[in-house]
Amino acid sequence: MDLSEITPVAQDYLKAIWSATEWGDPPITTTALAARMGTSAPNVTDTVKRLAAQGLVEYQPYKPVTLTPQGRAYAVAMVRRHRLLETFLVTTLGYPWEEVHDEAERLEHAVSDAMIERIDAQLGEPTADPHGDPIPTAQGRTRRPRNTTRLTRARPGRYEIVRLSDADPQRLTRFRACGLVPGGPFRVIAQGASGTTGVPGNQHTAIDLAPVEAEAIWVTPIPILNTLRSH
Repeated sequence: MDLSEITPVAQDYLKAIWSATEWGDPPITTTALAARMGTSAPNVTDTVKRLAAQGLVEYQPYKPVTLTPQGRAYAVAMVRRHRLLETFLVTTLGYPWEEVHDEAERLEHAVSDAMIERIDAQLGEPTADPHGDPIPTAQGRTRRPRNTTRLTRARPGRYEIVRLSDADPQRLTRFRACGLVPGGPFRVIAQGASGTTGVPGNQHTAIDLAPVEAEAIWVTPIPILNTLRSH
């Protein structure tokens, strides 16, 4: 499969359509796709119709957009490129994690498959990017940690942070300042209309996260046995 067979615009759309459902959300609508792509709904409709004519998406007016098997294959390949590039920029070139998303967006259309596989080998075949998003395999297999939930839905207790959305660089900067990182612990103290209160990492001071911030964090429960062993 050669990604050069489709345009950069098509690559971006397919990646956005696939990513919208990766963490359990419903298929994306053209209105939501327009917001994500920063364009108008009519422009999105025209582009989606072209993708449908190419056999890459399933499109019906007023219904969510879904990928065909071929469209999914292209989308996953683009996701793999993007996340490996983000990982390379952070671990090898020293970029802060809040800066790598836009840089990877630019690079992912220019690199070859051969370079991506060399980067993968150089990095030791990482399974997740700096924000905790799983990196698809070269064969197109995708994997998502089991038993994950958004922090907004987590009951009081101990959790491991799995993923931090990279949609907002300023939010990532705040997460880093608060000690919120993939793989790090987080103890939920309370949930309320004003947000989530909890203690990140090994700190002793609680922080308050607004609903929009907590919604951008995915966690998985830490088994009680593991919690007991840590004391």
